[in-house]
Amino acid sequence: IGQTNRQMERVLGLGVGPLAAGTVGLLILLKVIQRLRHKQNLQDKVVVITGASSGLGKECARVFHAAGARLILCGRDQKRLQDVVEELRNTTNGKIQTYSPCTVTFDLSSTSLVSSAAEEILKCHGHVDVLINNAGISYRGNILDTHVSVQRDVMETNYFGPVALTHALLPSMVDRRSGHIVVISSVQGKISIPYRSAYSASKHATQAYFDCLRAEVDRFGLQVSVISPGYIRTNLSINAVTGDGSKYGVMDKTTAKGSDPVDVARAVLKAVCHKQKDVVLAGLLPTAAVYLRTLWPALYFRLMASRAVKEQRVKEE
Repeated sequence: IGQTNRQMERVLGLGVGPLAAGTVGLLILLKVIQRLRHKQNLQDKVVVITGASSGLGKECARVFHAAGARLILCGRDQKRLQDVVEELRNTTNGKIQTYSPCTVTFDLSSTSLVSSAAEEILKCHGHVDVLINNAGISYRGNILDTHVSVQRDVMETNYFGPVALTHALLPSMVDRRSGHIVVISSVQGKISIPYRSAYSASKHATQAYFDCLRAEVDRFGLQVSVISPGYIRTNLSINAVTGDGSKYGVMDKTTAKGSDPVDVARAVLKAVCHKQKDVVLAGLLPTAAVYLRTLWPALYFRLMASRAVKEQRVKEE
């Protein structure tokens, strides 16, 4: 019996390596199959993009158009939206049927106008499959020198605007038991850094609202994705508002060295196709800071205080 047991142990011992490799391979295969089964095909899907006339919104328009989506592009400037439409009309993909986008012009910060804009959006194709809340504004300023009205204006655009539009389009998605809501938040919706109070507060609120929404609409089969990029190489910092409401007008070094908006737009497309719920698109340090804020908050607070002092010195020089 002892000899038999030793023989079995030798057989099992020799088989551990191949068995482990086979198990890992099987798990990877199952994961790939699961992702393929749940992958959403965007051909002919109706996709609404706010802030579509420039920056990340424009790049999202390009990648979703190339995927065969029926786009509804939203923004404040009809001429710039039409320029994007003309560009996309002249862009063809031989393998995928593409469509000329519709446009709806409105100011997302005027929440009283959002309901009528939503009605116009629904008139385009009768429903919405994917809503991408992308429009937003940034802020640079010292809390002591920032008027409350500026804080409120940033919240109107970054928080109340997307909430109002989502709320207006949500009933039609619930009725159809189908829809995907995406919001472009920021890594600053998970952590806060000095001199970004209004912006970071609006993104924290956005993260919280859409996390709640995800849980509440899951029973209807709806999807909610929160995308949290780090710095993106767009004009966001140039167009940012300051404490007195004037334009910041400067391309920050961090923004200039940020991610290519094309790459971020592709990540948004991937998040929609694979129904990803929460995506952080930031470098190693910002991502580590998210975990540090939770695991060692005292150290995080100390680092942020030190950063505030350094930035203030730079401004004073």
